[in-house]
Amino acid sequence: MRVSGVLRLLAVLFTLVTTWLFASAYFSHTSLKSVSLRSWLGSAPKTPTKPHAVRNKCNSKNSCPDNTFSFRIISGAANVVGPSMCFEDMMLMSSVKNNVGRGLNIALVNGTNAKLIKTASFDMYSGDIKSLLDFLKGIDRGALVLVASYDDPATKLNDEARAIFSELGSSYAVKLNFRDNWILLGGKGLKNKSPFEQYLKNDRETNKYDGWPEILEMEGCVPKKLD
Repeated sequence: MRVSGVLRLLAVLFTLVTTWLFASAYFSHTSLKSVSLRSWLGSAPKTPTKPHAVRNKCNSKNSCPDNTFSFRIISGAANVVGPSMCFEDMMLMSSVKNNVGRGLNIALVNGTNAKLIKTASFDMYSGDIKSLLDFLKGIDRGALVLVASYDDPATKLNDEARAIFSELGSSYAVKLNFRDNWILLGGKGLKNKSPFEQYLKNDRETNKYDGWPEILEMEGCVPKKLD
């Protein structure tokens, strides 16, 4: 037999043997002892595999305890990129979902089961403040309220609307002005001010963008409301 024929025969035998070894190790966990192909061939021991990185809900940096909900809110960037809101790994509002707009973007979530109630955006530069007031007055007790600004959140904002936002837990709604940046997670029926709020004033000296402050980003774990 020619040398090339012998080599082909050896290659076939090697393939059959290694295939049998892999099948034995992979499919017969209970009846056959797993065989390491590297150890069978006398190779160096396997290097340990790196553990997979754990992905937290809403791509947050930290995981949340079982009795809390995970959230992440990002304000709009100038008048170019819209805001986004994620709650319990569900994207509520974003430019990709095409449900954000200039002004104030608001999402209502059930504080007990994390289900989305509704979302809406309100133009605070040329819109009608009555639409915002009707929306705010219709929020049921126990609902969580997520708010993110985009472009200009305050030109049409009046004292009545500011007072309602304050009742929802805001500390900064009373001072919100033209092109300020603001994000909030509050709730209907809070006894104290919400710890989940950020505010950045529109200031020519400190603005990151031409005429707008830099974006705000906030993530955290909000306690579930018990029935």
